Order: sequence, then C-alpha cells, then structure tokens
Amino acid sequence: MIPFVDAHIHLWDLHHIRYDWLSPPFSDDGPNGSVEPIAHDYGVAQYREDLARWNVIGAVHVDAGAAAESALRETQWLDTLAAVDGLPTGFVAFAALNDPDVDALLAAQAAHPRVKGIRHIVNWHADPQRTYGPVDLTVDPQWQAGYGLLAKHGLSFDLQCYPGQMPGLVPLIERHPDIPVIINHMGMPVLTDPDGLNDWRRGMKALAALPHVAVKLSGMGFIRRDWTMAGIAPLVHEAIDMFGVDRCAFASDTPTDKLFGPIDRYMESYHAIVSDFPEADRRAMFAGNANRLYRLGLAL
Repeated sequence: MIPFVDAHIHLWDLHHIRYDWLSPPFSDDGPNGSVEPIAHDYGVAQYREDLARWNVIGAVHVDAGAAAESALRETQWLDTLAAVDGLPTGFVAFAALNDPDVDALLAAQAAHPRVKGIRHIVNWHADPQRTYGPVDLTVDPQWQAGYGLLAKHGLSFDLQCYPGQMPGLVPLIERHPDIPVIINHMGMPVLTDPDGLNDWRRGMKALAALPHVAVKLSGMGFIRRDWTMAGIAPLVHEAIDMFGVDRCAFASDTPTDKLFGPIDRYMESYHAIVSDFPEADRRAMFAGNANRLYRLGLAL
C-alpha cells in the first residue's frame, strides 16, 4: 500500500489540558452536533489503532481547541509524545492572531522545531447554529496584522473558514506570498445556504489562483453529516481540478471525523475516489504533498 502522511489529526488528554468544547454539558446545537462520542482521551496508541490499515508514516497534529492559555502547554505535551512514540511528526499550533501579544505567542510556538504552522479557526456565519464565533475575525485589522507576522517566524497558516469569507481573504493572502496557506476540510461548503455550492466554487477558485495556497481533502462530515462516497466524490474531484494534484493532501481528521463515520470508511472512500489517478499522483496526495507543505523532512 502507498504510504500515508496524515495531514490533519487531533490528540488530547482531557485530564492534562482543558478543552471547553469537549467538556459537558453537551448539546446537539452548533455546527457539528454533540461531540460527546469523542469526548474522551485520544492518544497515539488509539490513533495507530484507528489507522492500522493505512501505512501511516507521518502525521500532522492540528490545534485541538485547547483553552487559549494552554496552547503552549499543548505543544509541550505533543513534543513529549513525539519523542516517545514517533508521532505526531509536525504540529500546527494555536495562537490568536488578534491577540495584542501575538508576536510573542508566535515566537514561543516557533521555538519548538516540530511547530510548522498556526491555526486560528475563523469560521463565521450569519446563522448562529452554524458560526464558530460571534464576529468575523477575518475583517478585523488587528487579526490581519497578526496574520502578517507569521512569515517572520517561518510559520504557515491553516485556514479554517467558510466559503463566504474566502473572497474577502484573498487580498490579505495575496499580499503575503511568503506565508503558505493550507485550507482545512476542503473549504467547508455550506450546502444549506441558498447558493452554497457556488459560494464554495467562487471562494475556492479565488484562493486556488494564489500559488501558495493548498487544500486538505478531509472533513466530509462537515459538509454533510450523512455523507456518502457518491455524494462527496464530485466535490473532491472539483477541489483537485481547482488546485491541481500538487496542492491537495488527504487527511483523516481523526478523531473528529469519527462523529460522522468510521475512519476506515473515509479512507476507503478517498482511495476509491482517486483510484483512476496515476500512482505518482496518489502518492503525492496521500503523502508527498503533506510532507512538503509542512516541511516534515520524511524520507518517502
């Protein structure tokens, strides 16, 4: 089987670090419904068990929503895991880009060699059931200034937003070609919006026109909780067409995506969807691109 460098995973120890979103009371309200099924410790052993069939040779840990004051502690904890278990290979850490002390926060994270990038989730939607926060941070000049500091610290940016925010982000991202951007979860189309699919196409095409922007093919349950391979295949193919094989990376998004199906079902679907692609292309999307985008230095 071809190797897999998993471009997006989460690990957590709920007794070690506080994660408000994984703490009771749980509710079906909000973008993804109740997270109670995944609100338990999830470590490297559980990850390896979930991905046992898929020849994992590396994995990128993306900030798991720890309380902001615990962001550096999360990085330190992950460093201890990586030293013992060999995973995760690289980290995308958290820093609030609108924090007045963002320069110091970025410096503290970048001091850890496994930290390759930053994620500050900015999904905003007018629907209170859909939005992740009360305001659209992407239009905040302070947030934009914080974003501009990423290059100084040699960090990329994991962009998790909704398609409606993408056109407004293009000028900022274009002004900073030295900040690689990796779109999370295939751009998270909101199919329940009146023109949701076309909003996604417009936003993704505008971002794809910037050569330093790539996309992760993951998070199908965010598109539809009752996703099927037949339903997602056209969207995956569209994303690959827009960005090209060299700027797409598959990811499990475990354990979050387990809310919407077993990880094996995701992985089987991803492999099936691109089964007609040349082997070199499949190796790129399942391993080589993540290795390059996150500067992991793995021998593939």
